[in-house]
Amino acid sequence: MKRLTFATALLLGACSAQAQDGDFGPPSEVQDLYDVATAPSADRIQADIQTLVDFGTRHTLSETESDTRGIGAARRWIHAEFEKISKDCGGCLEVIYVSDTIEGERRIPEPTEVVSVLAIQRGNIDPDRYVMMSGDIDSRVTDPLDGTSDSPGANDNASGMAGVIEAARVLSKRKYAGSIIYAGLSGEEQGLFGGKIVADHALAEGWRIKGVLNNDMISNITGVDGVTNNSTVRVFSEGTRANETEAEARTRRFTGGEVDSPSRNLARYVKSQGDQYMTNLDIMMVYRLDRFGRGGHHRPFNQVGIPGIRIMETHEHYDRQHQDLRVEDGVEYGDVMAGVDSVYAAKLTALNAITLAGMAGAPPYPANVEATGAVQPSAKLSWETPDNASNLAGYRVHWRLTTAPEWTHSRFIGKVDEWTFDNLVIDNYFFGVSAVAKDGSETPVVFPGAAGRF
Repeated sequence: MKRLTFATALLLGACSAQAQDGDFGPPSEVQDLYDVATAPSADRIQADIQTLVDFGTRHTLSETESDTRGIGAARRWIHAEFEKISKDCGGCLEVIYVSDTIEGERRIPEPTEVVSVLAIQRGNIDPDRYVMMSGDIDSRVTDPLDGTSDSPGANDNASGMAGVIEAARVLSKRKYAGSIIYAGLSGEEQGLFGGKIVADHALAEGWRIKGVLNNDMISNITGVDGVTNNSTVRVFSEGTRANETEAEARTRRFTGGEVDSPSRNLARYVKSQGDQYMTNLDIMMVYRLDRFGRGGHHRPFNQVGIPGIRIMETHEHYDRQHQDLRVEDGVEYGDVMAGVDSVYAAKLTALNAITLAGMAGAPPYPANVEATGAVQPSAKLSWETPDNASNLAGYRVHWRLTTAPEWTHSRFIGKVDEWTFDNLVIDNYFFGVSAVAKDGSETPVVFPGAAGRF
């Protein structure tokens, strides 16, 4: 393979290397993503949230035989909605149930089938590579074992589920190199069981899931703190991989990577996509696995090494979460439609959609990325090109100061498998590489070594 180098004065942004004859970079923008960013419909999302609310309760322990009430009716409706979307795109979605029976748990004491609904849109070049958007089917009230009381769960989490369905409507009209999974997960409120069951299923099936976008509460804009804001969103991500071995942790301690797990670079990717293709939306990356002392359905995927993040509203209203429907001292409690802002939900759905499309449209991720350069004047990256890379235009290298929260510098370098940063001492910067498709679609940045491997 060709070996390329460049010298750079980082602070001046100067670059001494010349492009090779005949080498041209891919487009810097994927024009269709601007259309994707405006395609989600607030009216359709509002209608879907209302439909889910109208099932009365979607508690994991609720009714499963009725066609009008309970989680059984809700999951069958979601399945039917995915089938309808598939019919509209000529059968482009494979709709399946993934389930297992859980019992003997604090919140599921009796044998209960936990059933999730997945719709899979197969890629046309690299179909075994996946990106997933998930929402939760189930809801709850104050008592986590109360499966009979009305539990509308409008924002938590009919909003996330409606966003998944709407993303499927938008993206199923298009074709991508990799596959997309639209997932309705059950059992979240009882202990993240649906996510665990689906993660185990994915590993058993050999699915190469490169990212899980967990949407949990995406429609509330007025917080319990009194702030109303419809233009910010939080993205939570873990800093280091949950399944890191002792040897990998030891290496990371000396080479870095504490804030460069695949999940963290997935979060950076979400922010870069939003900044590029959307207006009036500020993406706040939160350097935590989840909210303080709380959890979400990306965690079971993180636990087995699948990159996953949580996308959600910025200002929560705790009077509308996990509450019996009631009025006390003039305060209304309960997760009802009044707390839903469907325009905001459509905006966050769009953020998901452009992320899914960008990742699914990208080539395979660079494999086995490594960095070298100790006691040398220059840093070097090397990597491998996986199979199913017919849409690959080439690679882009990235670098930043070790204290920078986001990637600040990059350069497209073409179809090579190594790159030397002349006169950039490896001690002072972090480095990474991404794969770029011929249409400009790009993977998240892959950080060197086991710490950053997707």
